[in-house]
Amino acid sequence: MFIEELTASVRLEDHQTEYKGKLNRDDVVGWLKTIAGFANAAGGDMYLGVEDKTHKLIGYERMVADKERNYFNNQVNEHLVPRPPMKIEFLRYTVKDKERFVVHIRVETAPTRPVVLKYQNIPAIYMRRDGFTNGATYEEIIQMSIASQNTQFDALLSEIRYRREDFKTLLDFYAEHNDGKVYTDKALRSLGFFDENGMLTNGAVLFADDYDGAKTAVTCSVFSGFNKGSQRIVTVNRFQGNIVQSIQNICDFVYQRMNHSLVKTDTGRINIDAYPKRAVFEGVINAVAHRDYFLDGTQIQIDMFRDRLEISSPGSFYRGAEIGVTYDLSNIISKRRNEIICAVLVACNVMEAAGTGFDKIVEAYARVDERHRPYISSTSDHFTLVLPDLTYEEGLEDSNRMKLYYPPVSQGTDHDDKVLSYCYKQARTAANIADYLGISNSSYLRSKVLNNLVEQGYLLASRQSRTKFYKTNSDMVGLE
Repeated sequence: MFIEELTASVRLEDHQTEYKGKLNRDDVVGWLKTIAGFANAAGGDMYLGVEDKTHKLIGYERMVADKERNYFNNQVNEHLVPRPPMKIEFLRYTVKDKERFVVHIRVETAPTRPVVLKYQNIPAIYMRRDGFTNGATYEEIIQMSIASQNTQFDALLSEIRYRREDFKTLLDFYAEHNDGKVYTDKALRSLGFFDENGMLTNGAVLFADDYDGAKTAVTCSVFSGFNKGSQRIVTVNRFQGNIVQSIQNICDFVYQRMNHSLVKTDTGRINIDAYPKRAVFEGVINAVAHRDYFLDGTQIQIDMFRDRLEISSPGSFYRGAEIGVTYDLSNIISKRRNEIICAVLVACNVMEAAGTGFDKIVEAYARVDERHRPYISSTSDHFTLVLPDLTYEEGLEDSNRMKLYYPPVSQGTDHDDKVLSYCYKQARTAANIADYLGISNSSYLRSKVLNNLVEQGYLLASRQSRTKFYKTNSDMVGLE
């Protein structure tokens, strides 16, 4: 029996069709690049359980077909970023009264491209052409980026129809923050919550009462010490639900577990919370509003340490450069990654339309000393707001500064230890390092500090396009 007998929609193996007898466990990249190539081009179909050259059906038993599908999903989730939109179905047929199945995978063109295949920490971009999958050209990568740069996850239409009764949590949240006013269907429609045919956008789906998907996953942890590596985890809670529930769950977690203290004054006592509630709320709203919802398998991370609270959200600042570490929160310009989600939160009066949430955090910490100043760090895959614990008198321990040991640096500088610590776990640019050190990105930094460390083997230098990155050489520098 041949695949043509099972479904009339199949074609010869071309730029949109691929047949495989089974997924090769020893060459995962060999078939993953086909999926990435489909997503970066015009989409395509992969059939598992079909002989490549003859199109003869090999098929699977039901249980084996299910395992093949699960293995496929796991590998895609682990190695393709962002995960391409796709549908998987089983095509059933019988041979001598025994049922067999072909796994049909329909891959759509990814709304955000390029889809990158990351395997063993090596990224690659592929394109499907004329029945073959090859590396994308520079021009193709540029075209993909231009085509998808205005695509936002939350603005894409879903296959779910709007029903007012499915959004009681959101409607109550709106009324709570708008003096009991009613959030009308007209108002929801005007901001793009659903279209003229009543179909919800992806962002709207995340506000539904019964939403319980991984897009809103949150992990909240409390650590006994100053870092994750060597300290006991006191508590770990994991949540996922609609966006309103996520905001409430995170805030409740922090409010219930943060420290409190009293300060005596001439006229009485002042109660001090470890973290100003306004700052926590603004930080949580910012993390939810600007999260990159295209990134599957990620979560908002809430970590409480002895000296600080960290609120981390997947995705770098939208259309912005990596800012490394900065204490100048008021001058951060954060463009909206999710227009629908942000518009709903603005309408609910929990987010400023002018983007002044960071200003509220600065105000909440206005009277603190230098060791209790909040800051933000941003990399290519996440951004983190750090709020110091106001009840911890010593202030922030330098969480980015590790205790290292290494041979003395010839003609070393006072910056060497900080640079090696900052670059130990992640490669950084000279601009990142300059921001972290609080100095200018000058020829002195590059020649006397960075190049000196590179020449002696303490730092490893590499290039991505025109940008130079520095990473601490763990063969020369060790952790105490």
